[in-house]
Amino acid sequence: MQRNRMIYTVLFSLILSDTAFAADQEKKPDEPRQSKTTTQTATEKSKTHNPSVDRVEVRGRKTSTIASSATKTNTPLVETAQSVTVITRDEMDVRGVLTLNQAVRYAAGITADTRGGEGTRYDLFDLRGFTVPTFLDGLKFQDSPTGFAVAQTDTFRLDRVELLKGPASALYGQSSPGGLTALSSKLPTDQRFYGSVNTTGGMFDLYRVDADVGGFATNDGLVRYRLYGTINGQHTQLSRTGSRRFSISPAVTFGGDGPTTLTLLGNYQYDPESGSYGGVPLVGSLKRASYGYLPRNFYDGDVPSEKFNRKQGAITYILNHRFNDDWSFSTRGRYDDIKTIYRSVYNNGYYDSDDGTSGEMLSRSAYGTQEHTYNLAFDSQFKGRVRTGPLRHALMFGFDYMQQKANDAEAYGEAPDLDVLHPDYHMNIPALSPYLNYVTHSHQIGAYGQDEIRWHRLILTGSIRNDWYRSHQVESLTPSDSRQNSSQITWRASGLYHFDFGLSPYISYSTSFQPQSGSVSNDGGATVRQANPSLGKQLEGGLKYQVPGTSLLLTAAGFHIEQSNVLVSVANTGYSVQSGLVHSDGFEFEAHAEPFHNLMLTAAVSFQKIKDDSTGKPLIQSGKGNASLFAFYTMPSGPLKGFGFGGGMRYSAKTYGGEATYGSVWLPQYALFDASISYDLANMSHSLRGWKASASVRNLFDKNYIANCFAYGSDGEYCYYGERRNAQASIGYSW
Repeated sequence: MQRNRMIYTVLFSLILSDTAFAADQEKKPDEPRQSKTTTQTATEKSKTHNPSVDRVEVRGRKTSTIASSATKTNTPLVETAQSVTVITRDEMDVRGVLTLNQAVRYAAGITADTRGGEGTRYDLFDLRGFTVPTFLDGLKFQDSPTGFAVAQTDTFRLDRVELLKGPASALYGQSSPGGLTALSSKLPTDQRFYGSVNTTGGMFDLYRVDADVGGFATNDGLVRYRLYGTINGQHTQLSRTGSRRFSISPAVTFGGDGPTTLTLLGNYQYDPESGSYGGVPLVGSLKRASYGYLPRNFYDGDVPSEKFNRKQGAITYILNHRFNDDWSFSTRGRYDDIKTIYRSVYNNGYYDSDDGTSGEMLSRSAYGTQEHTYNLAFDSQFKGRVRTGPLRHALMFGFDYMQQKANDAEAYGEAPDLDVLHPDYHMNIPALSPYLNYVTHSHQIGAYGQDEIRWHRLILTGSIRNDWYRSHQVESLTPSDSRQNSSQITWRASGLYHFDFGLSPYISYSTSFQPQSGSVSNDGGATVRQANPSLGKQLEGGLKYQVPGTSLLLTAAGFHIEQSNVLVSVANTGYSVQSGLVHSDGFEFEAHAEPFHNLMLTAAVSFQKIKDDSTGKPLIQSGKGNASLFAFYTMPSGPLKGFGFGGGMRYSAKTYGGEATYGSVWLPQYALFDASISYDLANMSHSLRGWKASASVRNLFDKNYIANCFAYGSDGEYCYYGERRNAQASIGYSW
């Protein structure tokens, strides 16, 4: 049944694709709105077969068939020998996306919402079976040592999202074998004056006001600006919890269309509260308890003790300089300051009863932390084109640097059991006892180079990099002093041939490394050392096909990933051995088209198998695959001109949730449906020009499902309900 559903999804997407292609033969797709200067620059570069169109990076909106994350240059996806999924601003608007978790749900290889519909304060999902880091404007969001003081970007300030799949350390340094998420901010464009104001309301008392305005600060456009801001909030699907956010992002670009441009981008975001991070016990959610099942709005915490306050500020610069038609230099840097105060009461994943599988009194604990991180990140590169006989080279030489200081104070305590049938959310919680207080300093330096070699329609790419990483953590309560110092070389090689009728077969090999904390011993504990980084490698091959003259892109890829040097704990000791090996094998198919002849289409299918050799089981929260289809059509003429409608289906195969007291935990497969409509009110009256109304709903049929579980047997068994039906409507004015 599962396989049949996926096959039907593929067939349906291909039928829609054929229909859209036939329509496209009647009418060319609308070109992206660009200034004369930008268009001329792109045309001149295309004549020299250079895939980079760097000037569009700041001034114009890139199309869905171009991405920069795989090569750090704006390269057509059909000429990129690695899997990349692009989620554009238009697609996010049509689907009514509010978070990054929601944005990536329709991509192949995604295990979405690993904290279900409850833990929304972080962006939590897996790619090809692994958690992946996030980069904003080419610079990494550095994880804190404990994972609490982590930035979250409001998706309304983003212009696009790219999912780069597979190891990418050859260009980005420490990263995940699964890939990375690359976000791009809204920056000043080449329009003289533009803007929008949008208001949104919806279920669970959702409210949002978003404003975005920009244009020329000088008559000649030498100085350009953009300002985005939002105020929003909502109750969560758990009772007695909610979230609020205030954010502002000013940006200014100096240099106009000249050879040298400097963009300064600021952001301040304040989240006074951000829901709950708790879940529900496995018995009572995935598995029936003696009393039945817990409701989806069940809250396991304590109202006076619930707190999550985050303040994050950042300032970014992006400097680009063109020496001539062949050579350029770019550099960018960002300073982040993130502070969180977190306190909660949460369930321990079991009941205080004799057999551990039934009862009404839920065991709980209390926890609190205050963490503050200070982050610096820089990335600079020279790019140029040279010829050696019949070969054309696109060269890049880069250097990057990251630095972090993190302060953290943590406390822990017991909390009274909760009667799940008659919960009391205002209990007396004992004072917490401090148990950790540390300061961590970390640094990473990386030097890298890349050569894209073109011979007729053959493209060969090679990248190599060396990283030097060190960290020093001092813990004052224990006390302890730990250091980590490592160096790692990573590389990538690929080949792709782009036929003139649009087909591009390719093959690539890439590697990654990821620092990890922990004590390791190879002699039974006689000597102990800090863990070395885990290493990743991937072999990927596939086909890409872009219908000439259209935005319709079909991709298919097969991959094999290995992660080695994984820590395996040794029972009843305080150390591990680095003998772990994880395999991830899979196949992915995606189809994507920006609106041509008024149709937007996204389709995806993936099959994957992930295995941890140390346990003989998959990685916890890794799924067996997913399938999705989203289509949106806007009426081009007639009495309903300007009316858009569409919907989507998201299917997730079963997912491994760990080992419970009764055996292996597998989450059942599920399928969810979404719907969207919009209407350009200018079609009702010329006086309403610029006004647009839209509405969307997620989980249309209010499917009750478990999104994820973490089962560790007697140490706790937790689960998370998926997002309930959530509808919203917006009205906005743009100019």
